[in-house]
Amino acid sequence: MISPVIDALSEEYEGKITVGKVNVDERNALAAQFGIASIPTVIIFKDGKEAKRMIGVHDADDYRDEIDRVI
Repeated sequence: MISPVIDALSEEYEGKITVGKVNVDERNALAAQFGIASIPTVIIFKDGKEAKRMIGVHDADDYRDEIDRVI
């Protein structure tokens, strides 16, 4: 559902951030490692550490605001 938004943000921030997407239905261990209980969950990392977690559907501006705060 949010994949097109994430893809667009990936292009917008190309060279500034790295975007990865994981299908947690296929990667259960990874979902458990990061404590993902709800889909969608977007985790923003900085320097290898979680800086922000957004659960549920948000609009592009919400994601953009959080990315800008972190970078």
